Amino acid sequence: MKTSIVIVEDHHMMAQTLSDLIQKFETYEVRHIAENGRDLIRYLSRGNPLDMVLLDISMPDMDGYETAKYLKEHHPAIKVLALSVRDRGENSARHYLPKGGRPTDLREALDHLRTRNDRYSEFVTNRILRSLTGAVNGIPWEYYQFSERERTFLKMACSDLTYAEIADKMCVSTRTVDGYREAIFQKMQVKSRVGMALKAVRCGLVKL
Repeated sequence: MKTSIVIVEDHHMMAQTLSDLIQKFETYEVRHIAENGRDLIRYLSRGNPLDMVLLDISMPDMDGYETAKYLKEHHPAIKVLALSVRDRGENSARHYLPKGGRPTDLREALDHLRTRNDRYSEFVTNRILRSLTGAVNGIPWEYYQFSERERTFLKMACSDLTYAEIADKMCVSTRTVDGYREAIFQKMQVKSRVGMALKAVRCGLVKL
């Protein structure tokens, strides 16, 4: 019997590429492509059987962190392979796969996860599901690939300084500060200064 898989990925071309590749593996079949965690929940609510999820970490609506938490609480038998567009030096962690990996890397990761007794990848367990105990401050700066100046800006932006005051302290123009802000918004997938600050504190990047 083939191992059933759902791909949770908000980029359609990436999801379809992964699906086409996996369908060539004789022991696996892709049952569904979900755009985000909520789409996956709808699929599962219809009673569809599922063995494994390929889970994108960064999604705008119910990201990998929230989705992994939901799966652990409500569908602990489903195994998870975490995908990320960024290579964070986590390649030694089993069942974590950068999106730029080779087809053989994907096959090996799937095979390794399928044949193990553990339900979650080491990456998901150590980096994502720690949020279940409130220990979400293990996300390293390198995950977001911030520049040094962006790090400095983020720390200041989590204070009561205005953007103009931050620009003055950093000895740059307000336009440059606007560039730091927009870059960080995109990397952290937030839409406001409040959202940025909350996520930075929650992830342990900035301490109150």
